[in-house]
Amino acid sequence: AIDEYKPLDATTNPSLILAAAQMPAYQKLVDDAVAYGKKLGGSEEEQIKNASDKLFVLFGAEILKRIPGRVSTEVDARLSFDKEGMIQRARRLIDLYKEVGVGKDRILIKLSSTWEGIQAGRVLEAEYGIHCNMTLLFSFAQAVACAEAGVTLISPFVGRILDWYVANGDKKTYEPSEDPGVKSVTKIYNYYKKFGYKTIVMGASFRNTGQIKALTGCDYLTISPKLLAELSKEHVKLTPTLSVKEAQACDLEKIHLDEKAFRWHHNEDQMAVEKLSDGIRRFAADAVKLERMLKVETTLLPHPGV
Repeated sequence: AIDEYKPLDATTNPSLILAAAQMPAYQKLVDDAVAYGKKLGGSEEEQIKNASDKLFVLFGAEILKRIPGRVSTEVDARLSFDKEGMIQRARRLIDLYKEVGVGKDRILIKLSSTWEGIQAGRVLEAEYGIHCNMTLLFSFAQAVACAEAGVTLISPFVGRILDWYVANGDKKTYEPSEDPGVKSVTKIYNYYKKFGYKTIVMGASFRNTGQIKALTGCDYLTISPKLLAELSKEHVKLTPTLSVKEAQACDLEKIHLDEKAFRWHHNEDQMAVEKLSDGIRRFAADAVKLERMLKVETTLLPHPGV
């Protein structure tokens, strides 16, 4: 799909890596990751953790052969409330990329947009020059905190916000401009541009092409191959719906969020609270499934010394 659509950047998450790792075409990457984990030794748990990190990096390195920009690699969702754990794991991933000849300028480390994740992003950017992509972002409070932390990029979700409103409200269909996910990203974009934040806004998690077209003009959009295929069949001129000029004219007020204010404002958004926790649980569950798969592979491969 990357070869066909030639995107600038690409993003992965635990669910995508799990799906790809089960495809015969990528068995060699799995074998290499498992062999790497065994080579480092330690307990079975440590071997599997090392193999898992290596697998993420091997997939990322393969993607980077096909794109000119950056690839996003996610830190284990089970560390979502462990600031130091996320910093340590992110640095480890960057070291693993360095081992295969990939510099940190081509990597975005994906972190959950919890308070702890955002503060881990702040440290990684300021102290280590590691670029971060804040994911599972659903609330305006999360976006404000990310901007204040000075992270490179945020991935505010569109489709998952729509999913929640469809599941929890009376309205089942929305015009793109009225789509709650589209409105959320529009507000974030306008806020960032009005107050001069450098953090890139990359709309993510789309359910249909209408949502994508309603966010024309956004800094970046991350789009699935399925929706890229649909868009490639359309021949219409798109007028940007988002622009810096319009953003600077909007009536949003600047706010500052310390930890207490962040937790309160985020907690006031029921959708964001539920979708953030649900997203973390899903990614964590897929990380566990991937480790189980690697555990089976570990028992099948001979020890490097054999």
